[in-house]
Amino acid sequence: MNSPEITVYEPNYRAKIGFFKIWMVMLRNIIRSRELIWQLFKRDFLMSYKKSFLGMAWIVISPVVGIVSWIFMNFTGVLNPGDVGIPYPAYVLLSSSVWGLFMGFYTAGEGTLAAGAGIITQVQFPHEALLIKQTAHQLANFILGFVLNIIILIAFGVIPSWKIVFFPLVTIPLFLLGAGIGLVVSVIGVVAMDLSKGMTIVLGLVMYITPVIYSNRVDNPFLKTVITYNPLTYLVGNVRDLIIYGRFDTIEMFLYSTLFAIGVFLVSWRFFYLSEDKVVDKMI
Repeated sequence: MNSPEITVYEPNYRAKIGFFKIWMVMLRNIIRSRELIWQLFKRDFLMSYKKSFLGMAWIVISPVVGIVSWIFMNFTGVLNPGDVGIPYPAYVLLSSSVWGLFMGFYTAGEGTLAAGAGIITQVQFPHEALLIKQTAHQLANFILGFVLNIIILIAFGVIPSWKIVFFPLVTIPLFLLGAGIGLVVSVIGVVAMDLSKGMTIVLGLVMYITPVIYSNRVDNPFLKTVITYNPLTYLVGNVRDLIIYGRFDTIEMFLYSTLFAIGVFLVSWRFFYLSEDKVVDKMI
């Protein structure tokens, strides 16, 4: 008979874990918590639509309504998106969906502690599991809405490239960057709630300097420079271009942006692990 595993806690024991080992510890905690993650995901995903008259139809309605204003401004000439290569409604719907996926990953990270506030103070479990649960919730919503994107693309005569099969792989950097930023906000937001609201506003503004509603081929020198050094230009744009054209026009910049996203996530994940115990005490 195997003896039970014994965990010994020491003062500041988390800070004593090695720089690289800490990520392995968190990964192991997530694997061990997979059943809890699944149960929490089922509960929250179904409950989020249980009391809604339209239910999961909102997953389809929300993105369609969201792009109406952009299509209207393009139709009236107020917005000049440039040559986007495909019918504008299909372009803006697909682009905004990919951007929405990034924001979903950010929301998953930002809501990691808040989402488990009801059980964090009552049950002992690895809190990093909440990030995976939150991410699974966002992915489920995205996948259901993404089916609509494909249908609309086909309706406008745009046949997605077969390379769409690589879609899950190329969205990993979006997860790393979005969740990484969100984890920092999740921790600091417990004691400074204004940070969460402020970051949401900032990211809303960042969308306007990312080629989501317009082409990345712009004439304004200042905007062109900002777009060039914005990592989301490549993390969002190349995912969209892979679906439409089956290629990356800026593979080198995508790789640089991916390395940046990896760095942000690893630093943020470590920060979350070292800080969460202190901030959880303030949630009681």
